[in-house]
Amino acid sequence: MSAGHDIPGGSVAQGVAVRRLQVALALAASFMVAEVVGGLWANSLALLADAAHMLADAAALGLALFAAWISRRPPSPRRTYGYYRAEILAALANGAALVAIAVVIVVEAVRRLAAPLEVRPAVMIPVAVLGLGVNLAMLAVLRDSRNANLNLRGAWLHVVTDALGSLQAIVAGVLIAAWGWSWADPAASLAIAALVLYSAWGLVREAVSVLMESAPGGLDVDEVRRAILAVPGVCGAHDLHIWAISSAFVALSVHVEAREEDHRAVLAGVREVLAHRFGIHHSTIQLEPAHPPVPLRPPGAPAGGEGERGSLSR
Repeated sequence: MSAGHDIPGGSVAQGVAVRRLQVALALAASFMVAEVVGGLWANSLALLADAAHMLADAAALGLALFAAWISRRPPSPRRTYGYYRAEILAALANGAALVAIAVVIVVEAVRRLAAPLEVRPAVMIPVAVLGLGVNLAMLAVLRDSRNANLNLRGAWLHVVTDALGSLQAIVAGVLIAAWGWSWADPAASLAIAALVLYSAWGLVREAVSVLMESAPGGLDVDEVRRAILAVPGVCGAHDLHIWAISSAFVALSVHVEAREEDHRAVLAGVREVLAHRFGIHHSTIQLEPAHPPVPLRPPGAPAGGEGERGSLSR
């Protein structure tokens, strides 16, 4: 048996991502209070919904920072893979928070549609414009790190949906100022809730998939098996398992049959295929001697003959 254990480090990239998360968190926290005050003053649910989402942004970014920090801790005898799963737990928590926010927004929006309240668009529009500017600044900060892992993507989705919420609050404010459509404010809030739920569903689904140790999305297990079987010297492959420790850390184990004189070359060939073709650098490969084909017992041969003994020995 042999194992390749190139556990991803990425300390430089992680350091850059952490600094960007810190900047984005400072922006979210600094504007959140202003948006709450503006929403209460304008009596705008869309602004308050956006402020609640800004609060969720700050919590999501703080959680992402914590997960980025703890995931860098080294493995221990009890946690042999280290703390990589902290990233997935943070992403799942962010997704659950998005769902909770959407539910609260929907309940309040329905209540306001039944009994519309007076909204002050002169306050609502400038605050929403400032909110959009802050969200765009946060998106610019996080843009290059958003695909680094599922945790950072969760934080990115929080900010994206918040930016869209600010935009819809602006539109609602303009409609109220121009035509007095007070229903535009809760209607915009319902649209924000739909966007939040859409973002949350994809995030929660991927996080649960990792926790259930499913094969990573976009990776065809049958294709991996065919690639292993195509390595010169490989006679068979079974018990193939592929799972994700985190969104950027994929592990594999497999039993490979090969002639004993080919073991070294087969091991090197399988590792190379897994690393260069599929990006799998953490693999445990169990090498086994290739079994010769078992001869079938000829029709009419007595039980316990050569064919029978061959079947039992296999």
